[in-house]
Order: sequence, then structure tokens, then C-alpha cells
Amino acid sequence: MNERNLAGLAATVLQPGFVGTTPPDWVCRWLADGLGAVVLFARNVVDPEQVAALTATLRAERPDVLVAIDEEAGDVTRIESGRGSSRPGNLALGAVDDPALTEEVARDLGVELADLGITLNYAPDADVNINPANPVIGVRSFGADPQLVARHTAAWVRGLQSAAVAACAKHFPGHGDTRVDSHHDLPRIAASRARLDAGELVPFRAAVAAGVQAVMTGHLLVPALDPDLPATLSPRILGDLLREELGFSGVVVTDAVEMRAVADRYGFAGTAVRALAAGADAICVGGERADEATARYLRDAIVAAVLAGELPEERLAEAAKRVGQLAEWSTAARAGRPAHAPRPADGSPVGLTAARRALRVSGDAVGRLPLTAAAHVVEFAAPHNIAIGAETPWGLGAPLADLIPGTTTVRLTEADLPADPTAAAAGRPLVLVVRDLHRHPWMRAAVDRALDTRPDAVVVELGLPELVTGGLHLATHGATRAAARAAAELLTGAR
Repeated sequence: MNERNLAGLAATVLQPGFVGTTPPDWVCRWLADGLGAVVLFARNVVDPEQVAALTATLRAERPDVLVAIDEEAGDVTRIESGRGSSRPGNLALGAVDDPALTEEVARDLGVELADLGITLNYAPDADVNINPANPVIGVRSFGADPQLVARHTAAWVRGLQSAAVAACAKHFPGHGDTRVDSHHDLPRIAASRARLDAGELVPFRAAVAAGVQAVMTGHLLVPALDPDLPATLSPRILGDLLREELGFSGVVVTDAVEMRAVADRYGFAGTAVRALAAGADAICVGGERADEATARYLRDAIVAAVLAGELPEERLAEAAKRVGQLAEWSTAARAGRPAHAPRPADGSPVGLTAARRALRVSGDAVGRLPLTAAAHVVEFAAPHNIAIGAETPWGLGAPLADLIPGTTTVRLTEADLPADPTAAAAGRPLVLVVRDLHRHPWMRAAVDRALDTRPDAVVVELGLPELVTGGLHLATHGATRAAARAAAELLTGAR
């Protein structure tokens, strides 16, 4: 095969991002020359009309282009990054434990994505959050019980794909038992094969059984499966385990190849080439490197690897074929998609219903709720999770102020302490808002001091409710806009 044809195959397996709210010229040119997919990020999203116009421009260049997005519909949101998700995330759905509700929420999201012209969603997160100290999964997981995670993963896949959007279960073979974020370094999963079979792998088996169209690899070293190579680069994990043992025949997508867990060890292009050789079919890139030079560098590296005999031509052709098959599935699914009623401007009604069902109250609310006077809200802000993004707003102060005018809010970081968070709350109800209180000693110390002064304060946990403290504690199981609204309604009796 000549270099031009190889370049076309290499372009087919790339899923690059780009900067801007309209497709840049280079993306349009590459689509005409064989680029198989693009991935959208929050930086590409303004409003529904703009996104629909963007995807229409892409399809004018290539009608079957895969348009991907990382939309978990929880704390990780791209389409609603400007205001927070109108749906609850996975942990909230797991807390409710109603698979029919999970399927309904995912279908509702799928309808919205399909209306925007998006055809591939890097979700659901199928990780079992075995380690509560996990810095990157947490509320993105349905929970710590493998069977619970499995039934909701399958429900999410069914719901999303019923709306003609391909699901992508991640992060194979499971990112839930780690204290390391693969954006920064390579996590090592020390579990035995027996534990993996009974834990991490259970939801992925369920996703495959549910017909998931894609699986995303995790940049994870799992010695029980491969002592030498991270999953993204491991033929044992992608071939022997995922393809042969689990029977997955769809598209294997890498997590972003610029992430330091792999890029620091194997190089940016080296990671892409090794992943394809190991059995991956599509290379995700562009969260941090999103320009034509990056795409060209990867394409040329893939071509050079084939010419040098490092990447079999047949393997590249197989990967491109699978991407094409996913595009065919997407085109057929969109053609058979039923018409839907226009969506409400303020977001997802089923999302708010689900968020309300996910609320859990611990302690004695008698005499404390409902709040009838303007409160003082203290929000403790830990460093943001890179997967969630700093641009996504969160907090309880704004929705509480909508229901009780005069409510005030202060947000404190570790650098702001030892400021007294109760000082401005004299004579007023005090609400302490935390995210993953159990993971941040400084936050726990500040909350303990506040409760010593104001034992009547209400503690609201927007993250993983591993540590329940205070006389009255409310867990939302996520920091989405829907979760905050549901919590504000409960605190004020507005429902």
C-alpha cells in the first residue's frame, strides 16, 4: 500500500479535538481526506444551536463522520459546562438503584446529544470505585459494589444507544482502585486476577452483553493481567482479555494519548503507535493538544511505523475497518431515530426527578428544617479534578438564594484558612458545603471547628459521602446543578 493510502487509514483512526466554536479549516480539509472522527470539548460548546450548526458543518464535509464527546451527564459535563449538568451523575443513580431510571436518564441524554449531531459519547464510566480515596473517579462511578455498577452500566448503555448515540464504557479494565490520577502518572492496580474477575471486570462484561459499541482503555498498569505494559498498550489486555475472553467486537478507543501516565514513558506518538499495535482502533487526542500539527504528527508517526514494520499494515486496516463499522451503525441508527418533542429550555425534567430521589439525610432534622430565614453558606473548595474541569460551576449558595433571598455565600480554599467560617453567620442558619470531605484533612479540620462553634449547622456533601459528620447531614451524591437544586428544595421545603 502506498503512503497516501496509509495516511488515509491513519487519519481514519484518529479522534482529534480542536479549538473554536466552528470547525477550523484544517479539520474540514482532513475530513475530506479521510479523518474518521473528531471529539468535542467544553471549549467547543456555547449553546445547542451553535453545536448543531458545528456538527452540520462537519457532516457537510463527511456525512458519516463520528462526532464524539465526553459527556457523563454528571460532574463531568461538556454540553452544560457553563452552568452545570441538569442531570445527576452515576453515583446518584447508583444510590437510587433503579436501573429503569438510569436507562431513562441515559436515553434523555442521548436524545439531546443526537439532536446536537453527536454520535459517540465517551460514557458511561464503568469503574467500580473500590478505593474511596480515588482522586479521579469518585462520584463518576455508580458505586463500590460490582454488581450494582454492572446493572447500571448496562442500563446506561441501553438508554443512550436507544437514542442513536454510541456508548463507550470506560476505563478498561477498571480505574476504581487507585490513588493516582492517570492524567498525571501511571496508576498501578495491585488486585489479583480473581479479584479483578469478581470486581473491576464485572461491569465491562455487562456492557459487552448490553451491546456497547465502544470501550475506552485506561492508562493503568495491572500486573495480574500484564506485568510490563499499561492496558492501553497491552495485547494481553486488549486482545486476549477484551476481545477473546469478554467477546467484545466493537471499537476500542484509547484514553487521551497526551496523558502523562503514558506520554511520559512512551512518548506522544509512541503511545499511539503502540496502542494500535496492541489492538486499539481509535486514538483519542486533543484535550491538551488540539491543532493540525498534532494530528499531522500522529498520522505521520503511524504511517512511518507501518513502513518500518513496527505496526502491521493489516492491524491498521483492521482498526480503520472497525471505525468504519461504527460509522455505519451510527448512520443507520440516526436514520431510524424517532421524532421527539422539543426539549425544555431549563434542562432535563427527568434529571431533577432523579436528583431528588438520590438525596439522603442523616441525623435529626426536627427544628432545623425547613430553613425559613436567609442562611449563610460556606463552600469548601478543593483543587479541581482535571476530568471535571475548572469551568463547570458548582455549589449550593446560588440555588439556595433563589429560594430564600438574602442568603449569602463564601467559598474557602485551603489557602484561606484558618479564617473562621462561622463569623458571618451569627444569628442565621449555617450551611457547610463540602466535596469529598474524607479526602481533604484541611477541609475536615475546618468543618470540625465550625461544628464546635455551631453544632446546629447543616453539612451538605456534594461528593462521595464516605464521612458523615454533624448533627444533620445531607448527601447529594454529586455536585451537578440538578443535585444542588434538589438539595436546596429539601433544605427549604420548596418541593
